[in-house]
Amino acid sequence: MSPRASSHRPRCPRCNLPLHLCMCAEIPRVETRTRILLLQHVVETWKKSNTGRVAALALSHSRLLTYGAQDESLDTALLSEPGTWLLFPDGPAAPPDAPPPRQLVVLDASWSQARRMTQRIPVLRTLPRLVLPPPAPGTLRLRDPTHPSGMSTLDAIARAVEVLEGPEAAAPLERLAALRVQRIADCGTLY
Repeated sequence: MSPRASSHRPRCPRCNLPLHLCMCAEIPRVETRTRILLLQHVVETWKKSNTGRVAALALSHSRLLTYGAQDESLDTALLSEPGTWLLFPDGPAAPPDAPPPRQLVVLDASWSQARRMTQRIPVLRTLPRLVLPPPAPGTLRLRDPTHPSGMSTLDAIARAVEVLEGPEAAAPLERLAALRVQRIADCGTLY
């Protein structure tokens, strides 16, 4: 039985939130030049707190892959495509004069899972990194955004899109992230 089947409250099969918090009607269609490849740790798949799924639904130029499922192997060729960077707070930075990435790999996982993924998937260690600048103060977030583990996947993608493509491209993702936080706050609980 999947974790979803054992849940006490019914969830939306698309956004994975409890039905009373469903955001599907609010998910915008966001066009980006940069392809976003979300590499989701299998443990994150059915978490209500997971925002990677919502980001993938919003981004027209994205793909969501699962890492760590026992019956699936990861096609690392997708990670090796020319112009691929990794969104990660440390590691080999791209040269300042490098062209922007054509594809950005985003690890949709807890901080400790993401670190282990970079250790266990050799190609990730070779990718240039996009390191995000510190967030602006006063932004409503689920967690402390000053630490990499404090930023949701949706928040990180919105900030990456802002860095790579400008504030107009990122605005719908930022609004979606804020709406998600507000809905959860109105409900009074994340779980």
